[in-house]
Order: sequence, then C-alpha cells, then structure tokens
Amino acid sequence: MKWEDLTPAQQREVERQLETAVRSAAEIVPVEELKSKLVKSVGTGVPLNIKLGLDPSAPDIHIGHTVVLHKLRQFQQSGHQVQLIIGDFTGMIGDPTGKSETRKQLSREEVQRNAATYRQQIFKILDPDKTSLLLNSEWLRPMDFAEVVNLAAKVTVARMMERDDFAKRFQAGQAISVHEFFYPLMQGMDSVVSRTDIEIGGTDQKFNILMGRTLQKEYGAEPQAVVLMPLLEGLDGIRKMSKSLGNYIGIDEAPDEMYGKTMSVPDELMLRYFEMATDLSNEELAELERSLDSGAAHPRDVKMRLAHTLVRMYHGAEAAGSAQRHFVTVFQQRALPEQIETYSLAAAELKNGTLKLVRLLTLLGFAETNSEARHSIRQGAVKLNGIKLEEQAAEVSPQDGDIIQVGKRKFARLNLM
Repeated sequence: MKWEDLTPAQQREVERQLETAVRSAAEIVPVEELKSKLVKSVGTGVPLNIKLGLDPSAPDIHIGHTVVLHKLRQFQQSGHQVQLIIGDFTGMIGDPTGKSETRKQLSREEVQRNAATYRQQIFKILDPDKTSLLLNSEWLRPMDFAEVVNLAAKVTVARMMERDDFAKRFQAGQAISVHEFFYPLMQGMDSVVSRTDIEIGGTDQKFNILMGRTLQKEYGAEPQAVVLMPLLEGLDGIRKMSKSLGNYIGIDEAPDEMYGKTMSVPDELMLRYFEMATDLSNEELAELERSLDSGAAHPRDVKMRLAHTLVRMYHGAEAAGSAQRHFVTVFQQRALPEQIETYSLAAAELKNGTLKLVRLLTLLGFAETNSEARHSIRQGAVKLNGIKLEEQAAEVSPQDGDIIQVGKRKFARLNLM
C-alpha cells in the first residue's frame, strides 16, 4: 500500500495519526517507516501492534511513567492494538540501563507480585479492550540452550559495548556479568515473537528498543518503527521523576496529596506536564500556551488547572473539585498561623537549585541533628506548602514564599537570597 493509493480522506487520517504520534516525542526511528506503517494500516483497515515493555521491578506508577502510557492511549484512540509485554522473565535479570553495577535478580514470586500491581494501575489510562497483556516467560522460558546460543550469535560484543553504561563500567574496571548482555537480546526477542510494528519507550531505553529492530531483521521480519519519549522532570524541575528522589506524583496518591504536589511544579514546566502527562488535545494545549504568552492567563490559575486535570484523570471530577477546594482553603486562604517567621535562605546553600530536606530542617532550626530531621520526616511531621514529605532522602527545590511545617507548631516562610 502506497501513499498515492489512498483516498484524500485516508491521506488526511494518516497525517493526523502521524502528527499525534510525533507529539512530544524525543525521537522517531525512522519517521519514513512510521509513516509507511500508518499508510498501510489506514489503507487496509488492519490495526498496528504497538508494544511497550514493562520491567516489573518497580510497580508503583507515577506521572513520569504515564508519558509512554498516554502515547499508547493515543494510538489506541486511532484504532490500534497495544501489546504490553510484562518482563516477568527479563525482570529476573534486571535491566542494567543506567546502572553502575550488576543488579540483584528478582525471584519469580517478586516479579509476579509486581506484575499484578501493574495490571491494577495501567488500565487507569489504557483501554482494556484494545490492550493485550503478555508475559515474556511464555516464549523465553521454553528456549533451549541451542536457541539461546543462536540468539547470542546474532549480535557482537562490540555492539553491546556501544551501550554507554556498559562502556563506562568496563573502563572503570567494574564487573559486567555475561547474563546482563542477554537483557537487550531478550527484549528484542519480545518484538520478534509479538510481531511488533511500533515500539514505544523512554529515551533511556533506546539501545534495548533498537535491538528489537536488529533481531526482527535477523529473523526475517519487517523491523519495527520506534517512538522514543523524553523523561519527565520531577517536582524539583531538574532530575527525572523518581520515587527514590522524592520528586514524584504517584497516580495512586490521595487526591489532596496529588493536587498539592502538582501545585509545586515549577512554572516553566507546566506546559510540558500538560503536553506529556495529561489528556489535553493539541488544540487545547496550543490555546493554553497562547493564553500564557499573552498574559491572559495567570500562571497560578494554569497550574491549578493542571492539578485539577491530573486528579480528575485518576480520581474523577468530583474528587478533583474537592481537592481544589481543599487547596484553596488550606493554602491559598492560608489556614495557617497569622504570624509565620520568615527565614532567609542563601542561594549558596542550593546545588543546582535543590537542597536536601534534612539539611533544610537543620538550617531552619527545626531539628538539631540530621538524625532528628530524618525522624521527623519518618513520622510524617514535615510538610511543604501543606504537602507531607515522607522520603528521608528527598531533595526540594525551594521557592520564595514556600511554607515549611514540622508538627503543629513549627512554621517558616522561605525567602530566597
């Protein structure tokens, strides 16, 4: 099926789907093949298989994880079928991407328990009727040793060492176990077996995903196109969203918590969050950007819309309205002590705009030692702008006017110098 074989209406549909596919994408590999697959699908009426591989080692989904899920949802809305490959077999090795040492292997029971949690969360975004959940143990576990050797023979060690993390570890004299080389090979086999047309993933997964193209060619199949999505920055506005860094918004968090956390998103990232993590249309996003640029919309109001949108997506419209009213009452209307001492925070205390929460508490005099500060955090006594902070290793991105609270009696308003 070629472009010129399509009717004008079909050509417009291909252009629409292509525009949607590239929205927010960091890279398409290659664009020509992606368009060719869309042309064939629209022309024949046969939906494409869109794949996402999930490593079930960290099953609690946060807003950063949803970037690729929203892209999958967009393909579903165009009539395509999503294949979620839960790596219950590859998860027992662990993805070495970005790791400086060999990862601990998960037990089969741990992997299955985490995979079950994924199932509960992903359908808050994806259409279950257009989603296939597959476990890669179904085809990887039965492979005999001869098949494994044949698979390994299709890729050179030099190719594997192109991976930045492997190269750095090798140069630093750090151990690289042979079994780690099999992770991208197994992920590539997932694409071969499931006959993937398009694979979605984060930019940090580029090597693994491109391995799918390599192996599909080796096994005589048409190579998949690749849509790589950027990694969403967390609440600190600098590093990627991560639960371990405490800069995340979890999709299972309580509505008030989710709303309040969203209100701490840096102003310059609001449109990026709207674009990558919400269901706003291209037209709505463009109008929002125009309103901000012209000054017709106040950044605070836009951020409240972002917070309301995220809560509505995961908890419903009623919960979103309730969370917004709670935020206005508690924070905007300052249901706080009338007199709050202002603390001037020197810019020299910040590193790349961030500061460890433990350090902030000791600077404020809210804790005499780091140990006491960690104890307060562990007890759930610490809040930033009304939002409880419970990660002892969390780093914050202080802004003028932020309210830090410890317990019921200690308050401070920050003034950046």
